[in-house]
Amino acid sequence: MTDRTSRRWFLGMATGAAGGLAVAGQWPIGKLSATETSGSLGDFEAHVRSASGQSALVIPDPPAGRPAEATEDNILGPYFREGAPYRGKVTPPLEPGQPLVVFGRVLGLDTARPPQRTVIHVWQANADGRYDNDDPEHPPAKGVFINRARIGIDETGYYEYETIHPGRYRTGPTSMRPAHIHYHVEAAGYESLTTQMYFEGDPENAKDPWVKPSLIVKQQILETPRGNVEVAEFNIVLRPLAGLDRTR
Repeated sequence: MTDRTSRRWFLGMATGAAGGLAVAGQWPIGKLSATETSGSLGDFEAHVRSASGQSALVIPDPPAGRPAEATEDNILGPYFREGAPYRGKVTPPLEPGQPLVVFGRVLGLDTARPPQRTVIHVWQANADGRYDNDDPEHPPAKGVFINRARIGIDETGYYEYETIHPGRYRTGPTSMRPAHIHYHVEAAGYESLTTQMYFEGDPENAKDPWVKPSLIVKQQILETPRGNVEVAEFNIVLRPLAGLDRTR
C-alpha cells in the first residue's frame, strides 16, 4: 500500500494541483522569470553612510608578511557539541542581547596563507549566561543547535558571523566567567586549535584563571539604522603539523 504521507506522494499531489508539471520536481520553464535585483553593494554602503554618518563594516586587507606567532590555546569547556550547522548567524532569530558581528582571518603560521579545508566551530552562552546543553535534565532536542555554528573561510582566509554579546555565568559562590566565545578550528596540514575570545573591559577578565591577554579583543560600536551593533576582530594563526613546515 502506498504511504500517502510520503514526500513523493505529496510532490505528486502538488504536481497535479499545479496542472503544469509532468514529473515531480521539474519547474515550468516557460513560466519562470528572472529574480529582480534590489541594488548593488555600493548602494547599500551609500545608504548606511547617509543614514548613520559612517561606512558599514570595513574589512581589512590580508597581512603582508608571515604572522609573528600562533594563536594561544584555551580550555575546551564542558559544553562543546559536534554537528552544529554551517551558517553565518550563530544565534536563533530574535535572540535577546546586544547584536555582535565578529570577523577575522585564519592563516598559517608558516605561510601567512589560508589553510585548506578550514572549519571553525563556534559556541557560546546566551545573554543570560546559559548554554543550550547546560541542564542535564533538559537537554536540547536532537539536531537543535542554539548559539552554535560551523563557519568556513574565503580565499583570503576571511570569516564573519553574527551573534549577540554572550553573558557571564557563575562558576562558584564567588567566581564568574567573563563573557567569551569558544572556538575550535580544524584545517588540513595544521594542528587543531581550541581557544576562546574574550572582550576588553569585562570586569571578570582580571579574576578569571583562564583568560590570556592575547585572546582579548577590543569591540567597537557600529551605528546602523536599526540600532547599534558591536563589532570585534579576532584573527587566528594555526601551527603547521610537525614535519610540514613550508618555510624551509
